[in-house]
Amino acid sequence: MRYVALLSLGCAKNLVDSEMMLSMFEDGFQLTLDPSKADLIIVNTCGFIASAKEESIREIFRMRQYKKAKLVVVGCLTERYYEQLVREMGEVDLFVPISDYPHLHQRIKELFPEDNQIVEMNPLRRVLSGPSFSAYLRISEGCDHFCAFCAIPYIRGRYKSRDMEEVLEEARILQSKGIREISLISQDPAAYGKDFKGHKPDFCDLLERLDVMGFDSIRLLYLYPSELSDRFVELVRDSKTIAHYFDIPVQSGSDKVLHSMNRPDTVENNLRLIAKLREAMPLAAFRTTLIAGFPGEGERDVASTLDFLEKARFDHVGVFSYSREEGTLGYKMRQIPQRKKEERRIAYLQKAKEVSLKNNLARIGETMEGYVIAHGKKEGEYLLRSYWNAPDEIDGNITFASKTPLKVGDKAKVKITAAFYHDLSGEAL
Repeated sequence: MRYVALLSLGCAKNLVDSEMMLSMFEDGFQLTLDPSKADLIIVNTCGFIASAKEESIREIFRMRQYKKAKLVVVGCLTERYYEQLVREMGEVDLFVPISDYPHLHQRIKELFPEDNQIVEMNPLRRVLSGPSFSAYLRISEGCDHFCAFCAIPYIRGRYKSRDMEEVLEEARILQSKGIREISLISQDPAAYGKDFKGHKPDFCDLLERLDVMGFDSIRLLYLYPSELSDRFVELVRDSKTIAHYFDIPVQSGSDKVLHSMNRPDTVENNLRLIAKLREAMPLAAFRTTLIAGFPGEGERDVASTLDFLEKARFDHVGVFSYSREEGTLGYKMRQIPQRKKEERRIAYLQKAKEVSLKNNLARIGETMEGYVIAHGKKEGEYLLRSYWNAPDEIDGNITFASKTPLKVGDKAKVKITAAFYHDLSGEAL
């Protein structure tokens, strides 16, 4: 018996790849969470921004201390810097870039020539690693936007939608495994189907098919604001399963900066979309991300973004200092000092914090239904995930008390009784 350990870094799309990799190993292999026991260690890296690259390198060296194991490094960092990594990290037994994933099983077999129980990656075969009731469902790969700050199109390639029947088949397989909540992931979900030829299903067609399958909840992540149609708004409004949660990464509240970023949006259009969604679904939750210190961002742009945050009233905001990434349009632009980037990041977060507190206070008295995702610190205390907070721990927590003992995965209704800057608390009904 050989033991396999896998370390997955980065985003949910990487996690889905990791779950597919774990399913490659059949009889003769056993999965382990302890790398010291492993005969094979796979590190699925992230190469999106500088901090992610540093973490990936750090984890590769940490895994190398387990001398008995063969070390295989895959993922975005490998795709982006394959030749350099092969040249400079001889202690790694095998590097496999994303573009070579169809042959990953064969490459690993070469490390264990006496074993044949390794099969190719297949999206319909995954070893689910999350909660027993929740899973991600990837609907496409790559991206066509070429935003000036982002290396994803250079790493993952151009946008490619998955065949709709295959997506639906995977959804049925997830249901058969007890999954009640799915989160659709893609670099650009609303662009689904635009690359199909002839008569083609689009994003709304896919949502309509998923909506009638009987899931408790369908969550949509990372929606480009310029691609959300009136049909989409009406579909989500009328759906009984699609969560009224909108993850809309605007990146800036300045038209000048948006133009420099090569984003197709404007501040006015973004505010109009948010207002339309809020009018259709008054209790909807909104999330966004911002980049602080993109090249060319001036004080007026900072003021504009702070004003935008006040008007947009996002519930959840993530802010990142601009990371200069080679190969992107922003790399050659005049850079802003790190100190200023950090000052602006803090200013955006402070404004977002003030807005989220106002939003949260207004939710006192609201009833939220969702899943118990963890036990709290006290007896009879639990954490809830409702439509309001996403499954990847990027949003605030909902803590609640229950006189009835509950288990992780149980459904619960909670009346919100208190609110804080990022979190909510309440009592089970």
